[in-house]
Amino acid sequence: MTNIFEQPWLLLIVAGVVFLLVAVFRDALPPGRAWLFWLLPIVIAAAAFGLDYLVQTDKEKIETVLAKASKAVERENIGAMQPLISKDYRDSVHLSREALLEHFRERLSEPVIEKIVPAIVSLDIKSPDATVVFTARVMFDPKGPVYEYRKMMLFKLQAELKKEAGNWFFSKVEIITIDFQPAGWQFTQGNPGDIFN
Repeated sequence: MTNIFEQPWLLLIVAGVVFLLVAVFRDALPPGRAWLFWLLPIVIAAAAFGLDYLVQTDKEKIETVLAKASKAVERENIGAMQPLISKDYRDSVHLSREALLEHFRERLSEPVIEKIVPAIVSLDIKSPDATVVFTARVMFDPKGPVYEYRKMMLFKLQAELKKEAGNWFFSKVEIITIDFQPAGWQFTQGNPGDIFN
């Protein structure tokens, strides 16, 4: 079902139908106030864009958190990652938020990633929890240690998020596959030469 807070199209279609109805029945409208009826489709169209712009749904908030996390990793900015991760974070390798951030500090201490392109595969929201499965196409930095082994990799990940005080935070992230092969966090440990050979 279309959500009028995420897409303006439903209300724009309604505005179009109202415009057609006003055009068809314009002769039956009161003579002095007919112009008021012409404002109705304009008001509906403005409401469509206003609702889309002003109201951010949980889905849109989660997409924003995912985009911010991808940019933070891409820019090797640990400080930008920290506020996106729940204080209760825990995954199969990292037992805390601090352990995950330390992992990123070690792996991103030199140029590694040039660009990340995330794409959501599935999203299941049962507020205050959400599960998102997404892919991340990672292009490696030509000056980094991984580039000589791989120029690009496709990761598939599953993230669990928690809503706290109106904001969404990562509470768990697991790597499902790397280049369509079953994988996990252990594949991101160690020397790139050992990992890719």
